[in-house]
This record gives sequence, structure tokens and C-alpha cells, in this order.
Amino acid sequence: MSGDHGPGAGKDLPSSRGELLDAWFRHLSLQRGLSEHTVRAYVGDLEDLLDFLGAGAGEAEPIGPALASLDLADLRAWLAGMSGAGRSRATMARRSAAIRAFSTWAQRSGLLRSDVAARLRSPRVDNRLPTVLTTGQAAALLSAASERASQAPPSERPLATRDLALLEILYATGMRVSELAGLDLGDVDDARRTIRVLGKGGKERTVPYGAPAARALGRWLDQRPALVCPRTGAALFLGARGGRVDARAIREVVHRAAAAAGVPDLGPHGLRHSAATHVLSGGADLRSVQELLGHSSLATTQRYTHVSAERLRAVYEQAFPRA
Repeated sequence: MSGDHGPGAGKDLPSSRGELLDAWFRHLSLQRGLSEHTVRAYVGDLEDLLDFLGAGAGEAEPIGPALASLDLADLRAWLAGMSGAGRSRATMARRSAAIRAFSTWAQRSGLLRSDVAARLRSPRVDNRLPTVLTTGQAAALLSAASERASQAPPSERPLATRDLALLEILYATGMRVSELAGLDLGDVDDARRTIRVLGKGGKERTVPYGAPAARALGRWLDQRPALVCPRTGAALFLGARGGRVDARAIREVVHRAAAAAGVPDLGPHGLRHSAATHVLSGGADLRSVQELLGHSSLATTQRYTHVSAERLRAVYEQAFPRA
């Protein structure tokens, strides 16, 4: 047969950048059933690769030539560029996984002649935990945010009150930033002080929160109507323009709050790690912390056990007669 089976030759295959990204999105969400967060990340990773290749600068520009010439050296150069730009190993590992999945799918679909990423190796993920606040630093962070909310002028009060509630809920529940952004009003059970969270892979869990977070959340709900607009919907936390708050805005809130409180700079994930560390140090068992964080594997939760060495020594000295 002739070369009719090359990349982009099939009449039903995506021929432009826009069509390719749409087809990739449908494959990830409909066929593989990945979470919305993962789908968004994987689509963004493919976009970044296409930008690196200079492929399909316009949505309608043909994508076939770029795919036809794509090889392993291109992919390695793409990852090397990210490493030079200071991207974390975790980000590079995820992007490697995304492009390996894309390469396999594209080859099976007839978009690539071979699975060019089959031999692409991911950088080893650094399993060390990011910055973790002490309990005193966490208290200082939340105290500074509370003071800002109480002293904010009327025009700034809705967002300042929202920021405090975001921080309190993040620390109280240890949820991921994407999970926090996705919360709806109906997910909160204020009587039981629990929140229904939709985690990775569409897995649902219920997490508790304490009295300080409940107070902050109540004050935010009193201020929320000031930001409501026709496109607000059921979102629990809103952005300045009334839509659902996004992950970037939440990260900025955490960074600003850390700077204002004079504590180590950290993002929402660092606050999640701090919450898990403090719960475990306070006496919770690993299974409970696993459930709180929504980890699919207990091995992931076990990374936190090193912080409990001092607690273990104290228990040992109290319980063992020859300590």
C-alpha cells in the first residue's frame, strides 16, 4: 500500500492544532475517564509541547508536518528546556507521563507512525516534602489573615473575608487547591461541620473542619452576596469578578498571607502538607490521615511519618520500662 496511513492522512483524523487538542481532550475525559484536573493538565502539557515545536501557531494551521517529524530528541530537548527553566521534577515527571500517553494514543490513532515517546524516561520525582509550617507559624498565618479581614475597609472586606475562609479551610481539611476551587455551596454541611470533596479520579470523600474554620466560613457566606453576579452559579468561593475562584488566585492568597505573617513562603500544597503533619503529630493514625487527604495509597501518606519521630520517642520513653 502507499503512504496513505501517515500522520494526518486519514479523513477523520484531526488536521489542525485546535482539532488535535479537542480530540486529545475527548480521549482523556471520555475514554480514559481521568479527572477534570488531570485532563486540564495533560491538555496543557500537549499545548506546551506544540508551542516548543512551533507547531500550529494558529488554531487552523495544519499539524501534520510537525507530527511527522516529531522524534525522541525533540521530546528530550523539550524536557531539558523545562529543567533549565527551573521546573520541579514533579512537573517534569507529569509532563513526561502526559506525552508518553499522547504518543501511544497518537500512534494507535494513526497520527504518528511510531510511538516516539516509548523510550522517554521520566525524571525521578523528589519525594521530600516541601516547606512545612510549625503549629505556631500556622497560627500566626491565620491570625494575620483574620486581623486583615477584620480591619479591611468595606470595599475590600468581601475578598479579605474570603481569603481568611480559604486559608482556614485549606489548613483545617488539607484538601488540594483544585478541590477547594471546585467546592459548591451544597458541599458544605455546617451542622456536622463537614465538607464533601471531589478528589482525583472522581473519588468523593467527606472531611471535617473545626470551629475556627466554621466561623471564618460563616463570615464569608455573609459577605459572598457582595460578589455574586449572573455567572456565579453554586460556587462556594468566588473570584473578584464573581465567577468561581481559580487555583492561581488561591495560590496568590496563600503567598500573600505568608509574606504578611512573616512565615516561610509556601503555596496551598505546603499548607496541605502542614495540616497532614500536624494531624499526624497530634496522634492521628496513618489510615485517618490517608482518608483526610484522599490518598489512594497508604505509601503516599507514609511520607509524613518522619515528622512523628519526636512523638514516637516520647511514647517510647513513657511506655517502655528500659527506655
